[in-house]
Amino acid sequence: MNVSPSTAAALRTALGELLDGLPPRQAAQAVERLIANYRGATPTDAPILRDRADVAAYAAYRMPATFEAVCAALEAFADAVPRWTPGSHTDVGGGTGAATWAVSATWEGTRPVTVLDWAEPALALGREVAAANPALGEVRWQRARIGSALTLDPTDLVTVSYVLNELAAPDRAALVDAAASAAQAVVIVEAGTPDGYARVIEARDRLIAAGLRIAAPCPHSAGCPIVPGADWCHFSARVSRSSLHRQVKGGSLPYEDEKFSYVAAARFPVSPAPSRVVRRPQIRKGQVLLDLCEAEERLDRTTVTKRHGDLYKAARDADWGDAWPPRP
Repeated sequence: MNVSPSTAAALRTALGELLDGLPPRQAAQAVERLIANYRGATPTDAPILRDRADVAAYAAYRMPATFEAVCAALEAFADAVPRWTPGSHTDVGGGTGAATWAVSATWEGTRPVTVLDWAEPALALGREVAAANPALGEVRWQRARIGSALTLDPTDLVTVSYVLNELAAPDRAALVDAAASAAQAVVIVEAGTPDGYARVIEARDRLIAAGLRIAAPCPHSAGCPIVPGADWCHFSARVSRSSLHRQVKGGSLPYEDEKFSYVAAARFPVSPAPSRVVRRPQIRKGQVLLDLCEAEERLDRTTVTKRHGDLYKAARDADWGDAWPPRP
């Protein structure tokens, strides 16, 4: 399954229009301040997104990366459940709606969608941006406090992207449990850092305890074979850089890579990958080295050479995060 490129293009266009009339220097300063706040110890009840200018600048800067990371996670999940399409979707802590765009890019058609967030300016701007996507005509943008008191209505799919890092441990656990109780499928995405991976593993354990099956990225629902503290599981999504990206971060490359960790699980039967490429493949003369997470609950490196024929061609085309071997 391939994510719709037209959806990504529509999102980039809509985000570009957000900044019309906002001086580039003001937008860049807003983004720099917001990044500092999000990386710091700002309490989650503080007004980080203060007004429309804040939200517009931050959405234009962060929404494309969130969209691409969630798309990558959803694509891997969709490959594991090829005959399933969500009939409804709840995006918890969805802000301006990047995950709703990602769901619409992954599965065709329209569906009832609810975006929950406690920042009213983010919800208002998400509604504005969503007008550019006909598939998001049925979205309900609802203010809600994300934490232990949150209750979720039954739904087919719950997404939680870049939210767990903003919550204290008890609220994280309560949110994951609520998602597992309400949904047929849950997809959680966090930053691709050791801490982000730790939050994902914590959520993965709770989803399994709630009776869900892991569909991606893991090829099994058993324990993660990575030794805690020795490494972490994460992946990479390519993001087109806007002029605002280049202004804030410097440099001239037209893209950047968003590192993320994720888990996708479901209450119904899933067909996870036989194994998953967990590092960037190393292409050498006549051979490709693939680091794999195997169904046998272990990490392994396999070498694919020219004598493997078509499999060697597939290995040369394989990317970090892909299922291995490729599905027919």
